[in-house]
Formats: sequence, structure tokens, C-alpha cells
Amino acid sequence: QVKLVESGGGLVQPGGSLRLSCEASGRTFSGFNVGWFRQAPGKEREFVAAIHWNGAIRFYADFVKARFTISRNSAETAIYLDMNNLDVEDSATYFCAAGQRNSDLTKIPEYDNWGQGSQVTVSS
Repeated sequence: QVKLVESGGGLVQPGGSLRLSCEASGRTFSGFNVGWFRQAPGKEREFVAAIHWNGAIRFYADFVKARFTISRNSAETAIYLDMNNLDVEDSATYFCAAGQRNSDLTKIPEYDNWGQGSQVTVSS
């Protein structure tokens, strides 16, 4: 089990922006697919974005396209989720996940390493 730590969440107004970060304790993300998922109270955990282990292929949920961007730093020590034009519907706990199944990066079973989550609240 790899320990993942998310950071960067907080309270923002509608239309605002946030950058979430995900780091793996004591190691890099080399060789791992990494995804972002979110879960709002009373709702199922849903896919947000993912990046293939080689960094070349990225996936986005339809509702975040053109607003969110997933990326990694060159040292492969951090995965970022840049969120723009946030809406109240984006309020949720955001989870970072890593895995090596390489089957479907938009699905929960792809990942067996999960962070504890970072809260994002969008409110006026």
C-alpha cells in the first residue's frame, strides 16, 4: 500500500480556482496511473480526471472538460489537478488514487492506493 496525500483544498467562491496536489509518501509516481475522484455527501464517488503512467494520455469526465487539468511535475513526485471556473456542484472531497492495472483509468477498480481526500467547498 502506497500512502497518498492530497492538499490544496479549501473554500472558494463560484467561478474561482484551486490547485489540488497529490504526493506519494517517500516515493515518486513513476510507473503508476493516477486519477482524481470526488465524492459529495450522499452521492457516489465519481471519476474526475486521470493521467496515464507515461504522462502522454489524459482522461477527463465530461463535466470537467475545459475547466480542470491534470498534470504531473517533471520529477514525478506530484500530481496536480488545476480546477477553474468552479461551481457549487464541484463541492466534494477530492481523492487521489494510484494503480498499475492499466485497464480503465476512469474506473475505481483501476486503483488500489487511495489518499484520505481533500475537501473542496464552493460557496458564495
